Amino acid sequence: MDNFQNVKEAMDFISLDSLIFFFSSYGYAAVFFVLFICGFGVPIPEDITLVAGGIISGLGYTNVHTMLFVGLAGVLVGDATMFLTGHFLGDAMFRNKLVAKILTPARYELVQEKFEKHGNWLMFIARFLPGLRSPIFLTAGATGKVSLLKFILLDGFAALISVPIWVYLGYFGANQRDWLMTQIKRGQSGIIFVIVALILGLGIYLFLKSRKGKKHESA
Repeated sequence: MDNFQNVKEAMDFISLDSLIFFFSSYGYAAVFFVLFICGFGVPIPEDITLVAGGIISGLGYTNVHTMLFVGLAGVLVGDATMFLTGHFLGDAMFRNKLVAKILTPARYELVQEKFEKHGNWLMFIARFLPGLRSPIFLTAGATGKVSLLKFILLDGFAALISVPIWVYLGYFGANQRDWLMTQIKRGQSGIIFVIVALILGLGIYLFLKSRKGKKHESA
């Protein structure tokens, strides 16, 4: 078990160091590009990408406040591209090989069912769910029930919670790698806790709303 943990930590360091090297060489454009392709389901951790952007700011390569806006832009443009792909392709997206790898018909039906029940909440929570983010955004666009403006507002609100945390964490921990890696793990655990709390809160809200509706009907 300890060996597995050591390998995992080594991979985290290699991934982070690779991104730092790439970003320090090409600056804001590199950060934007990586975040953009993250929106397409490319297996690069978005949180580590944002942390790496903050680190190069802490090392003096870029301005951290500008990096924050670049991070937000990369995240939102990537997400909006997935949403618009679903919107314009509709059911035809299953004939697109790239989209088909991200969203299978079975997953589409599952996400669509959840989307019908939870709507706006699901789009907000999706920002914190790396494996389901792209399928949910594609489905949201394909339903035709959500405007691009509404999607950006919901996704943007969620991004305003997560993006600053990772960018500034990288900035303040740029020269304290051990401390930084500990905080990253705590941050990831914290986000999972928030997601669970939001889901529980949503469940309680829907339950109470359902009971209230039944009382009105019986009255």
